[in-house]
Amino acid sequence: MKSSFSHIILFFSLSMMVLSCSVDKYIPEGRYLLDEVKVTCENEELMKTYSLSDYATQNTNANWFGARVPLKIYCLSGQDTTKRFTRLLRRIGEAPVLYDSMKSEKIISDMEKVLSNAGYMKSYVSQIPTIKGKKMSLEYHIVPNERYTIRNVSRTVEDDGLRTFICEEDTANSLIKQGNPFDVNSFNGERNRIANHLRNTGYYKFTKDNVKFAADTALNSTEVDVSIRVKKHQENGRVAATAHKQYHIGNVNFLSDITSTNDPIDTVSYRGFNYLTQNGVNFFRKKLLSSHSLIHPGDLYNDANFKRTYTNYSLLSAVSFSNIQMKERAGTDTLDCDIIVNHAKPNSFGFDVEATNSAGDLGAAVSTNYQNKNLFDGSETFMFKIRGAYEAITGLDGYEGDNYIELGAEAKLSFPALLFPGVKRQWGMLHNAASEISVQYNMQNRPEFNRRVLSAAWRYKWNNKNQRVQHKFDLLEVSYVYMPWISKTFKEQYLDSLGRTNAILKYNYENLLITKLGYTYSFNSLGTREQTYGKNAYTIRFNVETSGNVLHTISSATGAKKNSDSQYEFLGIAYAQYFRGDFDFSKSIRIDKNNSVAFHSAVGIAYPYGNSNQLPFEKRYFSGGANSVRGWSVRTLGPGSYNNADKGINFLNQSGDIKLDLSLEYRAKLFWKFSGAAFVDAGNIWTIRKYKDQPGGEFRFDKFYEQIAASYGIGLRMDANFFIVRLDGGMKAINPAYDGRGHYPIIHPIFSRDFAFHFAVGLPF
Repeated sequence: MKSSFSHIILFFSLSMMVLSCSVDKYIPEGRYLLDEVKVTCENEELMKTYSLSDYATQNTNANWFGARVPLKIYCLSGQDTTKRFTRLLRRIGEAPVLYDSMKSEKIISDMEKVLSNAGYMKSYVSQIPTIKGKKMSLEYHIVPNERYTIRNVSRTVEDDGLRTFICEEDTANSLIKQGNPFDVNSFNGERNRIANHLRNTGYYKFTKDNVKFAADTALNSTEVDVSIRVKKHQENGRVAATAHKQYHIGNVNFLSDITSTNDPIDTVSYRGFNYLTQNGVNFFRKKLLSSHSLIHPGDLYNDANFKRTYTNYSLLSAVSFSNIQMKERAGTDTLDCDIIVNHAKPNSFGFDVEATNSAGDLGAAVSTNYQNKNLFDGSETFMFKIRGAYEAITGLDGYEGDNYIELGAEAKLSFPALLFPGVKRQWGMLHNAASEISVQYNMQNRPEFNRRVLSAAWRYKWNNKNQRVQHKFDLLEVSYVYMPWISKTFKEQYLDSLGRTNAILKYNYENLLITKLGYTYSFNSLGTREQTYGKNAYTIRFNVETSGNVLHTISSATGAKKNSDSQYEFLGIAYAQYFRGDFDFSKSIRIDKNNSVAFHSAVGIAYPYGNSNQLPFEKRYFSGGANSVRGWSVRTLGPGSYNNADKGINFLNQSGDIKLDLSLEYRAKLFWKFSGAAFVDAGNIWTIRKYKDQPGGEFRFDKFYEQIAASYGIGLRMDANFFIVRLDGGMKAINPAYDGRGHYPIIHPIFSRDFAFHFAVGLPF
């Protein structure tokens, strides 16, 4: 007790020393520490629409959970920069951010420019400083003027060939209309819209610079007359202007791995395309190159197809470099296209070694993998992986061995197309579709049992055109779970012992067939490849899957007999029948460049029916761990108020059919590559049915809210560029497994009982 008290006193003293360190001596005479910066405006909608607060780029020193710890660390360094300790503290800390009048003037100028471009002419921003000692609080107060609107719109088109389109056919789609706000952003958008439409209909040389605007305002009026002028084409401004030409595609040439025009080049024509290779070497099938091109001979030039074709080749794993060149035939309206494609190194190998620690049992795992990115010369990706693991198990009495050995192999083949009857290859290419077939085998030898799992799957993946939505459809995934041997001790003590027979445990140590059909939808508001960390963004994911329905229909229709457990069998093996649905939502809110708040919610429900009274082990829900309620270790929470007194093999009792996870996390940038977090988690799992082996685990609408567990904690994250290493420490706040004092460990904490430490790679959500 005395030792713990001294540690608390030491920590408190160090904290007070850091927080009480004086900043004033590091602030030059006549300068001020920027203590607070805020932007105010009576029109909150205007502030939000144009993100005016983001223009206040002269920020204060970084906060660590409400305290300017980096600044205080800097102030502890002292003045002697020749000392290594001083330089270290200054590198870790942050120098005082001083008020800069020039930066402030630029901020005001930028805000007023934004307001003017939005149509709020003659608006102004005032700077209101409040000085206290050597600190300054700064307020930028925005006073918007009345917004200008468009009164009349006139169009002048110098090119007769474009006049009908610009002045008649396209006016309904125009962003510049009578009565609209006078917004410079709308004018830029209209210029791009006209140019994009014309370039997508053959006008290869038309640019947005050919579209000009003029605005005329009347005295003492907020109404503006706008004129739009579309100019003729003028080459380099040195020749007479001419009408814009519509271009057609001539020859489309694929140049595959051509490094020098001095060496012999072989040319082959196939279905209207020309294929050029060097020395007869071709790494790509002709159909692969042509099917990923939206540029075809005889078509009008289309800029959107040009850009999409570029993207298509960049997404192919077998391609290391691609380029598209358009060449005008002199004196004609024809463009010849050269598509240059170079192959990537097809073969690669990987090797990984990892250490494991399962409840104090030490072990190691080794894996190696081989990948071919162009197996059949069509950018098919083949991957083969082998993994082996060993673990020394302690604390098991009465068993023949004390070792855990696992061997696994996986083979996967992916095709860059959606191989499904009736689906055109071009549709799959536009949506970055892929078809995948995989086979997996896993062998586990434990002192208690031997387990084998053989799986095979055929699935499809594709994205929406905006790249924000990703779909995955598991057409079929078959898993066969085989138990060749079970220890006599394990069987007697846990499976067959009178009074201890556990239905959940027993079901998961029997041979079983799982035939899964599933669909997963994922949405990222920033795009499927973007990281939402520290940004204003949200993600949505939901998944549905089912198993056994087709087999059950066939069994029922054919009058098949049931086994002793009242289950139908397929080829002598009982099969699982269930439905499972999951929904996941995450929202990130950016406070400033160093601080953000993230919220996460997830709910799932799985229901066994028909041929199953229990869910397979792999489909059950578990709670606790690095990505759930972090006050509990993985798979140690729930279901409901269930308290598992047996912490050994009987861990399957802490599984359920329903899951709820809620998390709120405050994230702050610390220094260098490190960030910190403070979080609150809540959630639990429940069973749909009432099981005698899980007392208190059943979901009931009138009671489940009383069984929601809660925890709180802090975390440290290091961004290693390609991945994030995360350390989280969580403390239980509400524990549904206990009554009385133990139910609220936030009031009566016991560190050894209520703390859980987590090491993980990646963010929790």
